[in-house]
Amino acid sequence: QVQLVESGGGLVQAGGSLRLSCAASRRTFSGYTMGWFRQAPGSEREFVAGINWSGGSTYYADSVKGRFTISRDNAKNTVYLQMNSLKPEDTAVYYCAVSRILTQAVTTRQYDYWGQGTQVTVSS
Repeated sequence: QVQLVESGGGLVQAGGSLRLSCAASRRTFSGYTMGWFRQAPGSEREFVAGINWSGGSTYYADSVKGRFTISRDNAKNTVYLQMNSLKPEDTAVYYCAVSRILTQAVTTRQYDYWGQGTQVTVSS
């Protein structure tokens, strides 16, 4: 079992930045693919960004490419999502997740453990 705790959400004006963090409980965190998803009211949960076990491979949804950056610190069992140039349409609950898939994982079904989510609200 892996427990994930997100933090760093909040209210920000359009054009601003936020940095989300996700701390994992398990010492074998370094062997897992990590991802960030988001879910807006009335919408399905959607993929935002993913990172492989070493941090050497990252991939993003087209809607956030060039604005968001995913990274990880395996020594701290933590994955981050740096969000810049935020837009009102980025407003959602953001979730981090763990996948045992070693290749790119972009669907919710490919992830095994989820955090409780953190709210991000971008005002216009």
